[in-house]
Amino acid sequence: MIWIKPLVLENIKIAFQSIRGNMVRSVLTILIIAVGISALVGILTAIDSIKSSITAEFTRLGANTFSIQSRSMRVQIGNKRYRSKNYSYISYFQARSFREKYTFPAAVSISVNATGTATVKYESKKSNPNVSVRGIDENFLQTAGYEVEAGRGLTFQESFDGNNVALVGSGLIKKLFTNDVDPLGKSISVGSGKYQIVGVLKSKGSGFGEGGDQIVLLPFTNVRQYFPRPQMNFRISIMPKSAQYLDGAIGEAEATFRNIRGLNITDDSDFIIEKSDNLVNVLLENIKYVTLAATIIGFITLMGAAIGLMNILLVTVAERTREIGIHKAMGATSHSIKQQFLIESIVIGQMGGFLGIILGILAGNGVSMLIGSSFIVPWEWMLGGVILCLFVSLASGVLPAIKASKLDPIEALRYE
Repeated sequence: MIWIKPLVLENIKIAFQSIRGNMVRSVLTILIIAVGISALVGILTAIDSIKSSITAEFTRLGANTFSIQSRSMRVQIGNKRYRSKNYSYISYFQARSFREKYTFPAAVSISVNATGTATVKYESKKSNPNVSVRGIDENFLQTAGYEVEAGRGLTFQESFDGNNVALVGSGLIKKLFTNDVDPLGKSISVGSGKYQIVGVLKSKGSGFGEGGDQIVLLPFTNVRQYFPRPQMNFRISIMPKSAQYLDGAIGEAEATFRNIRGLNITDDSDFIIEKSDNLVNVLLENIKYVTLAATIIGFITLMGAAIGLMNILLVTVAERTREIGIHKAMGATSHSIKQQFLIESIVIGQMGGFLGIILGILAGNGVSMLIGSSFIVPWEWMLGGVILCLFVSLASGVLPAIKASKLDPIEALRYE
């Protein structure tokens, strides 16, 4: 077995000599393979960056929370209704009762939507009638992922006493106040009430949260007074102290709220528990289709590269027929000739793969930089690219290698 290593090294040396001898064709094939691998690695690296960015963003915005929302339940067979539990909303008293009885180590907030078409006024300026107004308690900012840019949040006393104070989104502040005016302490009109601004919210963007930055947050007891309507539907949001306790927190929340609703053991829950990371999962699920499309594009490109590599090797066999005859006349076996051409194919494929991996990582992390994500080294895609190039090289080199190994040495020496 000692002679195998020098023979392999000699074949690698011959492969590089052949590449230099057919520089244009070899470079074109290497570039075709590089394009296929860079498309594959680059797009998949970019997708990993996007996934990481989406997960981090939703975690920052409260993705480890879950909420309790109402649903109606009717059991009906044919035209007969046998059992009916219909709570089409979560009342103020149920929401407040849950907050008082829920003992799991978690932050609990209750909130209610007032309107999504409010007009907010400050002196002579007013907003468009598209401002979202929501009633909240002092824990809402934490469970909803909002941060205060200036001022402060609501206190427990303000939340339950219904004081005329407000937290205002940064987008709305820009419309109502000039740069030299401090909005803190100023009074604004929302509906029929006047409120003192105690805090300005950091920009959250229109893609996340309710109302984006065009939002006003008021104490929920104040909303009950100034935005009354029958059957106001409250929302309960819970954020466990640690994400690892999420399942336990959900289980206890369901049991507590079933008791508040007065459900029997045999009754199905007439409310739903919705995790905030559901949207993350939906987005990541849809990204799988992009990953599949990128993989198909990469494979198609690599198929073209494989055909090109096979053609180059077939031409090389024809051009080196006399050389093959000399090698066979000097004692080279069909196996060694076949190995020589396979190694040449592998060398070209791995050169293309190496170049493609570098270009793919640079392209993918270029996208990562644009979206503000961290630098990613896709080790699994790099390994996959190497294995894929090896497979393409072997598939392309088998036919030329077999053709070269079967050449008759006498006929090969006569070849002109």
